Amino acid sequence: MDGSSAHARLFLALWPDPAVRHLLTGWRDAWTWPRGASPVHADKLHLTLHFLGSLPRARLPALLDAFGVPFTPFHLALEHATVWHNGIAVLEPAATPPELAALHARLSEALPTLGLQPETRHYRPHVTMARRATGAIPPPEHPQVAWDVGGYALVESQDGVYSVLRRYG
Repeated sequence: MDGSSAHARLFLALWPDPAVRHLLTGWRDAWTWPRGASPVHADKLHLTLHFLGSLPRARLPALLDAFGVPFTPFHLALEHATVWHNGIAVLEPAATPPELAALHARLSEALPTLGLQPETRHYRPHVTMARRATGAIPPPEHPQVAWDVGGYALVESQDGVYSVLRRYG
């Protein structure tokens, strides 16, 4: 087994259904991108909860079961488009729903029990629209993305392809 198949690059995310993905793609396509910007492909648009990194595949069975934390469905309104100082163009909620903050916190509490450390920086929920996007111009007006979140997912990134390994909620 080579190094890439012995490990899985994993993250936990809110994974959009086709209707929400369509709305997110509409937002992405409404921006004016500078030369060299790299818009995120439609099938990769998501909202990250926790990036787990590259972990041995042998750990997957335990990980799949460990991330089933209590979950309450919620409504997420994505409506604030901006470019962060590092050139990442994002779509953010105007306010973080308490249920999203609670889900993030529960997953943060599960990580150390698996020998993983949650990030120490403040959680800032967002959907990445593009990278290398310094100078991008967000759409002047665009309807919010109304997302009724019914669950979350453990996702693997391998060779540029994202695969949902398990859905929760």
